[in-house]
Amino acid sequence: MSLTGTSFFVLLIVATAVCVAGTMVLWSRLRGPRTVRWVVRLVMIGLCQLTAISVMATWINNDYGLYASWDDLLGNDNGAAVAMPGPPADRAKFTHTDTGVLDTYFRGKHSQLSGQVIVWTPPEYNQPQYRHTRFPVVMLLHGVPGSPASWLEHGGMPGDFENLVKSGAAHPFILAMPVVDPGGVDTDCTDQPNRKVATWMARDVPELVSQKFRTIAGPKGWGLMGFSTGGFCATRLPLAYPKVFGSGAALDPDPLTGDTGVITDPVSRERTSPTYMVKRSKAVVNLFLATSAEDRLSPPHYIQQFEKEAAATMVRTQTMVLPSGGHNYNTWTRLYPAAFTFLSRHTTAPKA
Repeated sequence: MSLTGTSFFVLLIVATAVCVAGTMVLWSRLRGPRTVRWVVRLVMIGLCQLTAISVMATWINNDYGLYASWDDLLGNDNGAAVAMPGPPADRAKFTHTDTGVLDTYFRGKHSQLSGQVIVWTPPEYNQPQYRHTRFPVVMLLHGVPGSPASWLEHGGMPGDFENLVKSGAAHPFILAMPVVDPGGVDTDCTDQPNRKVATWMARDVPELVSQKFRTIAGPKGWGLMGFSTGGFCATRLPLAYPKVFGSGAALDPDPLTGDTGVITDPVSRERTSPTYMVKRSKAVVNLFLATSAEDRLSPPHYIQQFEKEAAATMVRTQTMVLPSGGHNYNTWTRLYPAAFTFLSRHTTAPKA
């Protein structure tokens, strides 16, 4: 029985009620020597207290996500790095920050991973005339090392995006910025044994955002944009989950054939890489891939190879190679207009 499951919580409540009722009924009916009767009464009081405390402890644990499982509670982990457990999605609380965004930390139901998610809603979202309007979502994926806050601290978000909307280059999106390496463990957005990061990205985060905000359902309502490792993920996830994400924009993505420093097993690395996946893909998705001719960490030939493999599939690609620029925010921000225009073209505009 799951530590955080509803059935366990209900069982504790029933046990508490039974102990209290039993104590009240049996208190004056006990027979035997005085010493034995007082010992039995002390045991009954102890059981009432124990079950009541267990109910409160379980309620607090479920609300704050202190322990995710029995193994977590008992310390029976496998030694792998994990994030501090967070509350489940239905109990996750978004708090307003000084930067005008909403911030939360939660535990995914499907992946059992925990991490931060930052969300920004466009000004229209809270305006009275849009109160029944649903908005498309773009998940912004940071690089590694990095964090969701990288988009705010270095990536010019959401200000740069607001300027694009005002100029007519993009329509309003909800921007969701999840951590791409929960617990500090990078898997290139793949599911590995005991680290289901792809599940976190494609199931848990979209479910959280959909529960808390007015979003457009389906792949036409969800896109991805990322840089570096996030760019790799923005390419890979639409191929792996075309029913969730209909489009992706990769800015200076890591080598699309896989990173030997992230997935050491050569077979797993190849089969989870975008270049391998796209050649065999049946997905109907749209991908924008861009880099700089001077970027040594994301050389153009990886994008060209990917584009060649995608040519015979239903995956539609658009590529761009800037003549200059390194693997940095100066390059990535220069690509925002093209990337957001692409995503706006391949996603549904806000609608009632």
